[in-house]
Parts: sequence; C-alpha cells; structure tokens
Amino acid sequence: MTGEERYSQEKLKYLELLSEQYPGMRSAYTEIINLMAILNLPKGTEHFMSDLHGEYEAFCHILNNCSGVIREKVDRIFSDRLSTSERRELCTLIYYPKEKLELIKRDRMDTPEWYRLTLTQLIELSKLLASKYTRSKVRKALPHEYAYIIDELLHAQPNEEDNRQLYHEKILETIIGIQSAEDFIISLSALIKRLAVDHLHIVGDIFDRGAKADEIIELLMNYHSLDIEWGNHDILWMGAAAGSEACIATVIRNNVKYSNTKILENGYGISLRRLGSFADKFYGYGREDSDSAQNMFKAISVILFKLEGQIIKRHPEYEMEDRLLLDKVRPVEGPEGTEYHIELSGKDYRLKDADFPTVDPEDPYALIPEETEVMAELRSMFESGRRLKKHIEFLYSKGSLYCLWNDNLLFHGCMPLDEDGNFAAVSFEGKIYKGKAYFDYAEKRARQAYFGRRTEDNLDFMWYLWGGRKSPLCGRNIKTFEKTYIEDESMGIEESDPYYSYSKSERTCGMILREFGLYSRVSHIINGHTPVRVSGGESPIKAGGKLIVIDGGFCRAYHKKTGIAGYTLIYNSHGLRIKAHKPFEGLEKALTENLDIESGSDFFESEPHRIMVADTDNGKIISEKIKDLQLLLSAYREGMIVVEEDGL
Repeated sequence: MTGEERYSQEKLKYLELLSEQYPGMRSAYTEIINLMAILNLPKGTEHFMSDLHGEYEAFCHILNNCSGVIREKVDRIFSDRLSTSERRELCTLIYYPKEKLELIKRDRMDTPEWYRLTLTQLIELSKLLASKYTRSKVRKALPHEYAYIIDELLHAQPNEEDNRQLYHEKILETIIGIQSAEDFIISLSALIKRLAVDHLHIVGDIFDRGAKADEIIELLMNYHSLDIEWGNHDILWMGAAAGSEACIATVIRNNVKYSNTKILENGYGISLRRLGSFADKFYGYGREDSDSAQNMFKAISVILFKLEGQIIKRHPEYEMEDRLLLDKVRPVEGPEGTEYHIELSGKDYRLKDADFPTVDPEDPYALIPEETEVMAELRSMFESGRRLKKHIEFLYSKGSLYCLWNDNLLFHGCMPLDEDGNFAAVSFEGKIYKGKAYFDYAEKRARQAYFGRRTEDNLDFMWYLWGGRKSPLCGRNIKTFEKTYIEDESMGIEESDPYYSYSKSERTCGMILREFGLYSRVSHIINGHTPVRVSGGESPIKAGGKLIVIDGGFCRAYHKKTGIAGYTLIYNSHGLRIKAHKPFEGLEKALTENLDIESGSDFFESEPHRIMVADTDNGKIISEKIKDLQLLLSAYREGMIVVEEDGL
C-alpha cells in the first residue's frame, strides 16, 4: 500500500486529531503497550438479571452478593483459614457493611484486633478481584478519599523487604488508631462489589407487582456500568409518564390490584384521592359492604376498557377488534334482578360482576364527564412528577428495546413470528416491518412518544407496545376483561405468540441471531418475561443452549408457580453459568443470622480456553485503536505528521 493510499485526506485528518491526544511517538508507544496488555487480561464478569418487579430486598441482596460470586471468592481464599460461620459473617459484612458494623459495635466485638483482621481479609479479597483489571481501571474504581492508601495496600506483596512490610502494617495501625477503620471497611466492601461484576444487564420489568420499583431505580442510578432492556411493565410506565391515558389507567389498575398504591402516592406523589371519591360515589353508593379499594379497582377497570376501546377503534392496523368487548355486554333480567351477560365464540357467559354504572349502552367506550376529569388530573400528575421524570429519563438513557453485547442478543419479550415460524410482518404508518427492522422502528416510536412528538398516535403506540397482539414486549393475547368478569377460567387463557414454541428450536434461534448480525457459535438469545416453571420440570436453557430465559420468578406472587425465586446469569472468562435462587428471607435474618440467598449453580457452557478481553466487543474496539495508533506511528516516522521533538 502506498503512502497516498494509506493517508487519504479523511484518514490524515483523523490522524491529526489523534495526534493531539498522543503528541509524539513516545506517547503512542506507551498507549499501544497499555492497550496490548489490556487485550490479554481475562474478560470482566457480566451479571444478567430480569423481571425484578419491585422486589427491592431480594434484588438488593443478589446485587450485593453478585449472584453468589463474592461468597465463592471468600470460600476460595479462606476455606482453610476460616470456619463456615466466619466466612458467612465476612460475606454479610461485605453485602451490608453499615448495617453489620452497627451490630458488631452493639455486641462489643469491634476491638482493634477485629478491625486489623477484617481489614487484612478485605484487602486480600480485593487483591484477588483486582487481578483481572489494569491498575489504572482499579484506581478509577477506588473511593476518591482513600484512593492512594488503598492502592498502596492492594499492591503490597507478602515477600516484600521488612521495612516495606512495616510500612503497610503502620498504615493499618494508623487507620485503626485514628478511628477510620469503619469507613475503610465500607469503602473496601464497595470496591469488592464493584470489582466482582464489570457490567450489569437488566433484561426488563423493573416495575409493578412488588412495592419498591422506585428504590430499585435509585440503586441502579448509582451503579457503575449497566444497560436495561425495556420490559412491557417498564414501557407501560414510560407511556404513562409521556401522557398516555390508557397506560396511566393500566398502571393504576395494576398497583391497586397488587395493593401497591404507596409507590404511586409516596414514591411519585400521584394522588388517588379524586379517583377514590369518584369510585365510592359510582361503585359504592348505598352499599353496606362497600370497600373503597375494590370500588377503585372496578372504576379504573371500566375506564381502562373504555380507553383501550377508543385506541383499538382509532387503529385498525393493530388488528385487535376482537378485544372490543364492552359493546357486547348486555343486561339480562335474572331471578335475583338484573345481571350482565356476554357472548363470546358463540357461547353465552354470565358476568360475575354487574357493576357498569358509567357505561352508556349507546356509546359504551365514551368516558362520562367525571371520568374525563379524573383522567385529566391523573395525566397532569404523571406528566409533571419530578421524581418519576428523573426515573423514566434514566430508563431512556440506559435502556433500549434490545442490546447486542459480546455476541449475545438481549431482549425482554419475544421476536414476533407467524404461524409458520417466520418473522411476522406488521404494518404501521403505511409501511411493513419485520425482524430487526420492527424492533428498530418500535424503539424509535417509543423515544418519539416521550422526547419528540407526543401525538395521540405515538401515545397509542406506547399502549400497543404494552399489550398489542404483535408487540415484541408482550407476546400474548391479553384477556384482562375475561379474567376480571368471567368465572370460567378457560376464557382467561392468553394465547402466546408462536415465538414461544418455535424458539425452542436451534434453527429458529439461529435465524433470529443472524437477523441481528450474530453468527458466532457462542451467541445466545437472553430473554426474561416468561416465568420458568422449575417445579414442573421446565429448564431455563432451551434450543440446545441457544436460548436462555432468566425470569425464574423474583416476584413473590410467582414463587408457587415457578418453585424458585429467580434466575440470574453470570458470564465470566470461564463461560456461562445459570444461577437459580431460593426466596430471600429478609434483611433482618441476613444481618443477624448471616443468611445468604441459597443459589444453585449450573456451568452449562464452559470454554476450553479462558475468554480474554481480546475476544470481547471492547477488545475489538481496542484492536482498532491499536491499528490507528500504529498508523499514527508510521505517519510520524514518514513525516506526514510533524510534532515537536519528544526525545525519539
């Protein structure tokens, strides 16, 4: 290749910009050496979690113990020096340093000798975890106030000369003597958790069912490195914050149903007082057994079915006309007075609830004035709430509909397929979309709905992403009306997208992975959304290992169905490990009895050779930068770029 070919105008301009960062051959040499060293380090640990559903305590514990990684490291180092109970005590201290230190002080165990031993143990554990990173990266992870001291302690060697060893001992002695040992323990515990996991993936559904989704988001906002794949419950809240009244009604209905109204009222300052008054007036009037919560649930359900009907009528392209059911409800005089019936699939069903005081048979999907006023007030609160706005914008900044990371494809729900197992074609705004193009289009519309044009069409599309027939986040035919009003449980069975049948085959998973440009033998689809029924013999690993479903049921409501309390996934330099977790027994037991979440581990895909940074996405970026720096060196040598003398 001639110099002219190597140094096009565009390339030369780029190299000139690069030379500002590396002004001279010496700085380019140094960076190449540094980057080559990074390529030969083991890849960092990735931690995958999904379907958190507001279960803050369980999530927080698994985040703290890194799905058991920290306990494994403690056992590895200290199994021949510490008893099982001592190792558990050390782990609990790392998970909850502030809370555990309070108990230790209460029990008068906080002696100078205890502090010395504990600090020594934490430093030893930190050294092991730091060994797979560059010293520069570890320094960036250190708490600013103690960076120099901790850096010195981390790089102390057991065979150092006596005066160097004495120097490090004096550091510990001083830390204890000036009563800063507690702060150091807290800082070292944070460092250990930071080094144990390099990157966190949240594969959807932070919101709903559990009571503390807002606290989970606050925790995630301070996490060092993560991505979020939006789940259907996340997009529902995003749509509500954008102003979709159908999404707002669904959010409120979900939280009233699961008795989680505190997250609305206390977490986000959304008052339900007006809705409650309206509900009591229309659904509780004159009844001795009137229950305000039940009245509210009935009222918001009817409002929701009206709003959904309006959307479905506005959008025939959604192909959801069979969900228009309010207009099919009819009053029938029974032996005990008026009752309501509906005819579905040629069969008549009596509805178990006869409360439709705001439904006009002539125009069943129209809101009455009082309902319009209730929804206008709720919409104003969802759109203007500062804390909700901060949390939703965090979901947008760190989130997306799907993620490609180290040859894996992450998405929450499904890839919509047709009955033959091919990519389903959907039509929106006069164009046909399928496969990856559909995912990209859906994400674009989701972003427009909040940041761009908050048009009625875009807000309606947010509702469609929540529960639409071919939504990549939903994947089933939602039958909220039938579940609410019809006693025959078979009428509430929700048919799933063909994806959930076809994705069990390697062929289908291979087709989907190739659609996203993934051809590696180590590529996988990683899903959440569908609880794995372990108690029924179901495995989270499907399609010959190509599909991994990590929704094992964090939500307490699913524990009986799944038989466990959640799956997580660990991907480190040795391969992939699925972790099945038993229910968390609570923070108090964790602190007082050192109870950890018991987790089964299955190393279902181990690599014959250790995976290095060079094998990762980041490694590819680093390799490209090395090539650019090598070209910059050539430009320096050939005089294509001239800088001041740097001694070479």
